Amino acid sequence: MSTMANPVAAAWAVPAAYVAIGATAVSAVALLLLHALSPEFAPSWRMVSEYANGRVPWLLTVVFLAWATGSFALVAALWPVSASTIGKVGLVALGLAGVGQTMGALFDIKHPLHGPAALIGIPSLCMAAVILTSALSRHAGISAPPAWSAHLPWISFALMIGAVVVLFSSLRAAGVDMSGKGLSQNSLLA
Repeated sequence: MSTMANPVAAAWAVPAAYVAIGATAVSAVALLLLHALSPEFAPSWRMVSEYANGRVPWLLTVVFLAWATGSFALVAALWPVSASTIGKVGLVALGLAGVGQTMGALFDIKHPLHGPAALIGIPSLCMAAVILTSALSRHAGISAPPAWSAHLPWISFALMIGAVVVLFSSLRAAGVDMSGKGLSQNSLLA
């Protein structure tokens, strides 16, 4: 018997999906507000976490907490796919992404645990997107998003890593000391 046919699972999966959508919308609106309220941080040149140094650092906490709430709610909403091994792996990855997002809210860019938060949250979210899309496509009674869309997070992550490598290479070529403590505190791996 399919988990989707289980009325108890369906009873909490649908409200959890609405919570996930709502929390993600709150996160997106808060992020847009950050761009408007802290124009000194150009989004094309700065990491989102740098808004902690701006005029409304509490709003960045809202971004990350709402994002984490959306991830955890999505774990509950997608629980029916946990009947398969691939579904379980995907839900664990999504849960880890939520842990990283929560850590991002609790530990701003100046905190030594902010880098580990990124290293937990970002790759986990990329893996969860691909794995859960695959699990959903194999699960009867659930419409999966298009397979190509599952690859967008890791492609974005790879482009971000490439941009950081180019930045650090350019700084090194310009004679900037790359061994200083200040640089490591501002890098993704701090």
